[in-house]
Amino acid sequence: MKTVSYFSYGAPDVLRLVQRPTPKPRAEQVQVRVHASAVTTADWRLRASAFPGGLWILGRMMFGLVRPRNPVLGMTFAGEVTEVGSEVDQYKVGQKVYGFCGGGGHAEYLTIHEGRALAPMPDDLDYSAAAAVPFGGLCALVFLRDVIKLRKGQKILVIGATGGVGAYATQIAKAMGGHVTAVCGGTSEELAKELGADEFINYRRTDALNGKQLYDVVFDCVGASSFDKAKKALRKRGLYVPLNFGVREIWQVLTNKNIQGQRIKIHVNSVKASDLQALNRMIAEGELRPVVDRVYDMIDVFEAHSRVQTRHARGTVVLSLA
Repeated sequence: MKTVSYFSYGAPDVLRLVQRPTPKPRAEQVQVRVHASAVTTADWRLRASAFPGGLWILGRMMFGLVRPRNPVLGMTFAGEVTEVGSEVDQYKVGQKVYGFCGGGGHAEYLTIHEGRALAPMPDDLDYSAAAAVPFGGLCALVFLRDVIKLRKGQKILVIGATGGVGAYATQIAKAMGGHVTAVCGGTSEELAKELGADEFINYRRTDALNGKQLYDVVFDCVGASSFDKAKKALRKRGLYVPLNFGVREIWQVLTNKNIQGQRIKIHVNSVKASDLQALNRMIAEGELRPVVDRVYDMIDVFEAHSRVQTRHARGTVVLSLA
């Protein structure tokens, strides 16, 4: 099978199209013929060893000190079940599925345990649209529901509101009853409002954290702010949640003991099949839709990674493996 692999860290040109053995499913696994896979900020950071905020050495220890430990990138996938293990009872051959695999999605085939973040593909989605959902959708859902615990009527500022995570955060925050102010570039205003944003701030013209408007939550999906700056825009007991964090934010969490003042939370979310099913329900009810920036052929993976690395993609960049 063809895969997108990398054997050293660096720019997009370290990526290679490599033939690798097609994996066979174990007893509790399914084999999936992958038709599409997202190219995410996680893929970019792993490929470039661009771990944020002083966490470079920790990242290298986790993912490969000298060279990548897992050479095939790809956090998400959408495809068709082509083989099932002897103990699989939830899926059958020919079924369309999608999910979060955490690596290995940029390959024509992958195997995944049936109990992991795997779900039937929503009926109305094609493969590219389905592959665009799990990374940003699962992240936004877990952060808003479990970390932020957004309540109806709360004012939330979403920084990077039309990006790979932000496009889903905007929709989910609105579905949860939040009053959403979207921060992104001026060309994204129409999209932000289509996704449900109540207000829009063009960061090129206005500093959203200047203190003129106060929010219950500042959710930074792109790493474009800091806790010190966000404090000016937060109400008393307001919450700042950065998706990207480093040593500075870890230290601020440990030392932020003023329970009457603004708070900061950081989190690394897990992924579950039940949360993917929750996204399925939101899609079926019209509360959530995939946002695809561009679809690239497998041969154009360099361009796909370069697009993600600009940090200006609107929605999710998708790689077609069909």
